[in-house]
Parts: sequence; C-alpha cells; structure tokens
Amino acid sequence: MAGVRAFGPWLAVLALVLLLDALRLGALAAVVSLAWLAWCVWSWLRPARRRSRPG
Repeated sequence: MAGVRAFGPWLAVLALVLLLDALRLGALAAVVSLAWLAWCVWSWLRPARRRSRPG
C-alpha cells in the first residue's frame, strides 16, 4: 500500500493542472507543470550530486 501513497503528490499535481485547464487557466497550468517537472529533476539530481562527492 505504500506504493500507492507515493503517487499522492503526482495525482494532486495532475488534478490541479486539470482543474486549472478546465477553468481556462492554461498558462497557469503550464507554469505548475513546469515547476513540478523542475522540482522532480532537482530532487533526482540533488542526491546524485551529494553521492558523487569524495568523502
């Protein structure tokens, strides 16, 4: 059941983007999508960068 909980933030962002799009706020939906993508990439690269330091 923990795997389903991991999708919570993804589903919340998806619901928000769909809601904004339904309200004809496509530009804001695009900003939210790009911000979420940037956060995902940042959170994926940050541990890798920390791991690569000599220690």
